[in-house]
Amino acid sequence: MTGEEWQIVWFTAWVSALSTLLILPLGLAAAWWLARFEWPGKSLVETIITLPLVMPPVATGLILLKLFGRRGAMGGFLHDAFDLDVVFTWRGVLLSLGVMSFPLLVRSARVSFEQVNQRLEQIARTLGASNSRVFLTVTLPLAARGIIGGMILAFARALGEFGATIMVAGNIPGRTSTLSLSIFQSVQLGQDAHAFRLLAISVAMAFAAVWGSECLMRRAKR
Repeated sequence: MTGEEWQIVWFTAWVSALSTLLILPLGLAAAWWLARFEWPGKSLVETIITLPLVMPPVATGLILLKLFGRRGAMGGFLHDAFDLDVVFTWRGVLLSLGVMSFPLLVRSARVSFEQVNQRLEQIARTLGASNSRVFLTVTLPLAARGIIGGMILAFARALGEFGATIMVAGNIPGRTSTLSLSIFQSVQLGQDAHAFRLLAISVAMAFAAVWGSECLMRRAKR
């Protein structure tokens, strides 16, 4: 592999990992509320969270482009207040990966929270533990395998993201090129050897991530 190819692999790996870590707090909060509480409009919230899984990725990317472009509500605010641009930067890649992988993390974490025996939480409360302590010392450890599995699955989804990323970040060599974008560009340019090298790495990374997630989920069920 060339230095350029290693740079593409490294960039894809670290931005996918960072996006997974950034969506974790909000993902856990959403999964907790969906798993444990009922409120008017819950179905609407569940639908909105799941939408990126069923919408065309380019459609999700177009929405993000309008929101975070310099003329968009969020993008204009970030540019004026902090002089930060999102579109066509590595931040755009980060945003796209996070949005597209968020539903998978929430679904996995929600199932894990639902499988926690609430009697154990009640016992901890009767012994004087606060709600936050119960969550940190009882609920979270019992749901940890499923949550970690969801994180790995979200990471794998981020590795292969294409449609939303190319809309929000483009394919700028050395700045926003990910594995999937580089594979597409190589095929378009007739650089088959380059494309197949990146393809092999992409398949290996995705296989390892999904396999690890499946192993954790099986152990969680046991």
